[in-house]
Amino acid sequence: MKKYMVIENFKPGLMEENYKVYNAKGRQFPEGLHYLNSWANTEKNICFQLMESNDEALFYEWFKKWDKFVDFELFPLD
Repeated sequence: MKKYMVIENFKPGLMEENYKVYNAKGRQFPEGLHYLNSWANTEKNICFQLMESNDEALFYEWFKKWDKFVDFELFPLD
């Protein structure tokens, strides 16, 4: 599986609401998208997630579920 770094930039004032949805529904990953680890900086409203998948398109499917709260950046890792 290929590894990716996902950078989540929380939209102003929405980080708390984002975590309410997360606590109620989980990460809501599509089948085939796998979470490995994450690191958050609440002061900067940013989260880094190390993930893996064989299908990069699954990330964009997942991003659509959270784009109300977050602007995403996706970086394939070598």
